[in-house]
Amino acid sequence: MSIITPEEMAIADENSEYLGVPRLLLMENAGKAIADVAKERLKKNQKNKVVIVAGTGNNGGDGLACARHLANQADVMIILLGRAEEIKTEEASKNWQIIEKMILNIRYAQAPDAQSLMNLKSEIEDADIIIDAIFGTGIKDKIREPFSSAIDVINSSKGFKIAIDVPSGLDPLTGNVHDKSVKADVTVTLHKMKSGLINRKEITGNVIIAPIGMPPEAEIVVGPGDVHYSIKPRDKYSKKGDFGRLLIVGGSKEYSGAPTLAALAALRTGVDIAIIAAPKSVADVIRSFSPNLIVRRLKDDYLTSEDMPELKSLAERCTSMLVGPGLGLEEETKTAILSFMKELGKDKPMLIDADALKALSEEPTSLKNYPTIITPHAGEFEIVTHSKIAPPDRLEDRMEQVKREAKRMGLTILLKAHEDIISDGDRLKINLTGNPGMTVGGTGDVLSGIAATFLAWGVKPFRAACAASFVSGFAGDLATRDRGYHIVATDVIEKIHEVLKKFDTPPFNI
Repeated sequence: MSIITPEEMAIADENSEYLGVPRLLLMENAGKAIADVAKERLKKNQKNKVVIVAGTGNNGGDGLACARHLANQADVMIILLGRAEEIKTEEASKNWQIIEKMILNIRYAQAPDAQSLMNLKSEIEDADIIIDAIFGTGIKDKIREPFSSAIDVINSSKGFKIAIDVPSGLDPLTGNVHDKSVKADVTVTLHKMKSGLINRKEITGNVIIAPIGMPPEAEIVVGPGDVHYSIKPRDKYSKKGDFGRLLIVGGSKEYSGAPTLAALAALRTGVDIAIIAAPKSVADVIRSFSPNLIVRRLKDDYLTSEDMPELKSLAERCTSMLVGPGLGLEEETKTAILSFMKELGKDKPMLIDADALKALSEEPTSLKNYPTIITPHAGEFEIVTHSKIAPPDRLEDRMEQVKREAKRMGLTILLKAHEDIISDGDRLKINLTGNPGMTVGGTGDVLSGIAATFLAWGVKPFRAACAASFVSGFAGDLATRDRGYHIVATDVIEKIHEVLKKFDTPPFNI
């Protein structure tokens, strides 16, 4: 049985819109699927009474859509637990506006408090069928009024009870009831099974899985939903440090640009502090690029084991680490950085790129089960995994190979290519943003800085890698829109804000 988590379902719902399937259409399909189940319970040759108890979210919107499909076959009554102006989504609001015009076929009432609900109690008690469209995705805290009373009235009524997606009050992930829950005769769960419904028949009744027209690619192709669920909201009382401190270990006598680009990308993405720990041969050069950078000078022209105490001290004060950009391939550097990653990466979220991948290739499974992302291109993938990557035209083979290696190494792999492939060994996604102009040097460092920022915010590696891949590629697409294929990495950095500001106030509108 294929199972989807509530977060994955919400992401897929948003990504469906990105792929061209409107959420309003998904709601319509959900409403029809629920109505079809209800119709099977209608008694022949009599006017059945159906009461839909709806919340103000999308679960309520599914119930409103269901009402229209039942209107010509039953006496339909909608009880909205709240006020119409409190409806939370555009899709649910659109369905309410339609209901308001159906004055001949649907009755409705608003119940913003327990008393107004009690005035409608007889409507629920007299119903032949009661449809629970209150919460759907469950709730973890004590249920407030009028929702609490609504659940009590539904459970005490004799009508046949149908829950939309998840019985209201049941946690769809764990199956726990945190306060109280509707006890349904049938649960019509949408798209795929939720783990919380398994072995909870005393609450769910029979579970029916209803397809709603969501394309399978909505779960595979990275989209705005992955970013939306990775963004850390900003409270008005936010202070410096709340949005992460990133340590970047990189740079060498030959390379100054890579760690600088990663840091600038991280700052533009929204990390509060980006600290670059760089060898003395390049520290001042990096510092001169921007006053926004904090640079810590290491002891020698290349990173060595003597720098470990300083790096450990810096890492302890940071919420994520980015290791490798411009680090160089000196043998002592490779030995030191591998030791650093093995010791500090066990509990600290870490992104490994560029020269640090060569160091990791010495012991590819040494970071197994660490909260780590690696971001190789095809050549680096072959080096770090000691396996030849499948040709680009065999995408499915490449996907399976990345998933297999991610499982073996025990970390998240983001394979950079025309179609980025992301896997943590269990889950797998591809990203389609980005373009051939991004072959220019430095764009990989930009991606690393973005992903490391998500890690600094506390986002888990797989989700951080997916979100960063989308943001980086989309920023590159915007840069190419303005300049054609004549872009440099800093052009991509300067488009990050155009992508992310769309998520400052939901919903995302591409």
